[in-house]
Parts: sequence; C-alpha cells; structure tokens
Amino acid sequence: MSSTEAGAASTSHQITQGALFGDRLPDLDAHTGYRGHTACRAAGITYRQLDYWARTGLVEPSVRPATGSGTQRLYSFRDVLVLKVVKRLLDTGVSLQQIRQAVEHLRERGVEDLAQITLMSDGASVYECSSADEVFDLVQGGQGVFGIAVGRVWREVESTIAEFPVESTEPQPDALMARPDPKDELARRRAAKRAQAAG
Repeated sequence: MSSTEAGAASTSHQITQGALFGDRLPDLDAHTGYRGHTACRAAGITYRQLDYWARTGLVEPSVRPATGSGTQRLYSFRDVLVLKVVKRLLDTGVSLQQIRQAVEHLRERGVEDLAQITLMSDGASVYECSSADEVFDLVQGGQGVFGIAVGRVWREVESTIAEFPVESTEPQPDALMARPDPKDELARRRAAKRAQAAG
C-alpha cells in the first residue's frame, strides 16, 4: 500500500499495537507551542529547512503562523513530531515529493492515530502500517527496508523538547508573565516603552 492508499489500511490489529508502542500517549494542549529554533533542535533540522518547509506548506506551524515581520511561529508538539518524521524519511533517501504525500496523509490522522503508525520505506515509496502483521507483510514482500515507529519518535521528541521553553497563545496575567532579562537590550527598551506608556 502506498501513502495514497494508506487510508484504506485495516485497523483491525489495534490489539497488537501495545507490543509495538507501549503505553498510552499524554494529552496535548492546543494553545501551547514551541518557537522555530526549539522545533529545529528537537527535530534535528536546520532553521533553513524549517523555514522552507513552512513556506512551501510541507509542515506549517499550527499554533501560530508567522503573520509578518517580527512575529514568531509557534509549532505544536504534533508539528515537531511530523518535522522529525520528515527528517528521518529524508535521511533514508525518500524524495521530498513522496514525503509531501505521506505528510498530507498524516495530517488527516488524529494525534492518537499517529502514535499507532509505523512508516515503512524502500527508499522510493512510503508505506503506512497500523499493525505488526502489515509490517511483516511489507518486509516479507521486500518492500520495507526502513521503518519508523511514530510512537517511538513521539517519545524521543517528548524527552528532547522537555528541556525547552513552551509558549502559550492564551493571554497571561501580568503577574505570571516572565520578567525580561535586564541584560537584554531589547527587553530593556520594551520595558521602558511600557513604563512610559503607563505613566
């Protein structure tokens, strides 16, 4: 099955997923995200790749897109997960065209569904497997050379990204907002401007 046929994949083998992916994945907050540089570090990509993929629509930030000069994109955990999967597929020699098709299919899936998928590749095509039997059948048929268990990648991203700050798109009370670093010139200017406007 190709990435375009992957939607027709059987989900009757959900019981076997515990053996492949382990415990249940945590809930995610839709209003929090990670800045571009954090997403790059967690996914193992360059900022140039991140910017290109966002501009071409491969992986766009779902929490907050860039809306002009000076705005920061915010990538959801799911976005960072997909970025890391894209990087893994590129590393195996899969073409960007095939990756685009696979990512388009992944976008249609819910977060929990992503954790239950193993992506297999022969270097030319990407195949989705939702059970151990499907993985075995692909390998047996000589089609799967490289596999990515998305649930495992999820845990890698989760452990890496835990070290980085998260931002919220929801308004924060002044008492909860982080105080600017006094050594940061731009932060000092902003604080002075706010003080001037208030007083």
